[in-house]
Amino acid sequence: MTLMFVTQPNTIIYSDDKTFVKLLFLLKMSQLPVDCLSEIFEYLKDDKITLHSCMLVNRLWCKVSVRIFWRDVCSSNFNTLIACLPNESKEILYKNGITISTLTSKTPIFNYASFCKVLSVNRVHYKIENLLNNQQNNSSSSFNNKVHIVTQEIFKMFMKEISSLNNLVLLLYPNITFNLFPGAKDCLKNLSELHCNTNISTDLFYQLSQICYNIQSFTLEVEEIVSNGLADLISVQRNLKCFIMVLYFGLEDNSLTDIIPSLMLKLPNTLVKLELFGPNYYIPLLFIDKFSNLQELKLSFILNESFINFEKLQPTLFPQLQVIKFKEKFSTIELLIKFLENNGKNLKEIRFGDFYGCSNNSLNLAIAKFCPSLRKLFIGIKHNELETLKIIFNNCKNLESIKIRCGGEFLSEKEALETVAKYSQNIYELILCHLFAVRFELLPEELETFFISWIDRNPQKSLSLVVITYDENSLDTNYENIEIINKYIKLRVIKKFKVIDFEDEEYN
Repeated sequence: MTLMFVTQPNTIIYSDDKTFVKLLFLLKMSQLPVDCLSEIFEYLKDDKITLHSCMLVNRLWCKVSVRIFWRDVCSSNFNTLIACLPNESKEILYKNGITISTLTSKTPIFNYASFCKVLSVNRVHYKIENLLNNQQNNSSSSFNNKVHIVTQEIFKMFMKEISSLNNLVLLLYPNITFNLFPGAKDCLKNLSELHCNTNISTDLFYQLSQICYNIQSFTLEVEEIVSNGLADLISVQRNLKCFIMVLYFGLEDNSLTDIIPSLMLKLPNTLVKLELFGPNYYIPLLFIDKFSNLQELKLSFILNESFINFEKLQPTLFPQLQVIKFKEKFSTIELLIKFLENNGKNLKEIRFGDFYGCSNNSLNLAIAKFCPSLRKLFIGIKHNELETLKIIFNNCKNLESIKIRCGGEFLSEKEALETVAKYSQNIYELILCHLFAVRFELLPEELETFFISWIDRNPQKSLSLVVITYDENSLDTNYENIEIINKYIKLRVIKKFKVIDFEDEEYN
């Protein structure tokens, strides 16, 4: 049922969410100042529907929330953005036979372009293509030319109106020299996040290297062409914290062996997060020893042979390292064990081999021995190695979240639940991950026994229970199990229950 809520005379909000209406009432009554409203609305930045409702409450709420709503202009209305164009840009569009309905609209109440903090060049181009395609019939060459003109005028406005851009995405970008437009230097000088291809023109990379010195997060997609200016841009960074590199199929392995390490050596030692992803590549990893301040290291390659020179990293100490993720199964277990011996003391999260988890018993025992500070772990324990899981719980007393492979050669659901309930101490999130063809065998009475034992734990914490499955057969397909789960949700024993597909990014 839709509810009508009056916040003040002549201001009415319609909402289907009773909780949200109550929230509006409480906030309105408390007369919160602007800074408090801004902080609250930040939590709604990904909820456009609710954020839009906030804009309708009163002028103050509108003024505060509209800046968040338009932070990423690509998720907003481009017709409105066209209406924001200055008169000289509108004249250029008229002269080129470009007719968009909002060109004749009155100037909007807000300068929406100035609110932009996140800008994706290719998405802007795509949005304009769709906008013109819906409003005009053109030949292919004429249409492309008009898209180019509108895109150029939009970016002129962005460079002039955006006082400080935070996030820039440059993937398959059109031939728009936005970096040369008036105001570009001020707009880009405080850029903190950049996501781009290696085949961006050398001139553009060079221009960015003259402006952007304080990028903190850099995501690089490696294509067949690696522009010379890229090394310049990387080398001038003063405070880079996160570097993510994605390698694609079809690249020449030999060229990567030379190019990638040379690029990586340009990175400053301020790096705290390093992530490398690619298919069948042979990348020397010795350059990693340069980054002594690393807190998070993620390597994902299909071939184990991709980890060239990993053994040479063994003497290297990473005293700040807290998260390590090797997505594929790692065959050289002895090297990993030695690495954990040197660097496991402060680790908070470990994931080795997403398909099987840490299914090597020697490696699992090494985790228990060398990683006492763990809070999050993905592990595979076989039937005859249940004692290893008990040792992990005994040694890693701060463990809060554990993802356990179940079925087949691994523990059954019953074994996993019983061991977690009896031996873990601070777990509040349990994720059961199943193989492709494995069927759920947990009986309703076994599930209830687990929840009863959870109630008796001291200290008692509500549990988030997540089941990852590869097919439709899951714990929730048993009606009796769902009744039991709902019962313990009401008793607040279960904080959250969720059945998800194995590709869900939140848990993978």
